[in-house]
Amino acid sequence: QVQLVESGGGLVQPGESLGLSCAASGSIFRINNMGWYRQAPGKQRELVADTMRGGSTNYGDSVKGRFTISRDNAKNTVYLQMNSLKPEDTAVYYCRAEYLGRTYWGQGTQVTVSS
Repeated sequence: QVQLVESGGGLVQPGESLGLSCAASGSIFRINNMGWYRQAPGKQRELVADTMRGGSTNYGDSVKGRFTISRDNAKNTVYLQMNSLKPEDTAVYYCRAEYLGRTYWGQGTQVTVSS
């Protein structure tokens, strides 16, 4: 069983930056894929970014060049640095992890970009 705890959401103005973190805990050895998804009201959940244990990364088209995902394997923690935020980035951001063939989700953290 894997527990994911997110932190770092909040309210920011357009153009500002915000960082999220997600720590995985439980009876785990190595988590392969970790990443972030988001869901805005009335929309489907979509990929923001994910990263494999070896370091490869994948980004959603709408965040390329603005967001950066990173991870600390020793701490089983994944980070998301969000720069140049736009109102359309407003959503609940969910941490996701794959471990031993199962998918785990965090509880979600709200990010609101508004002037």
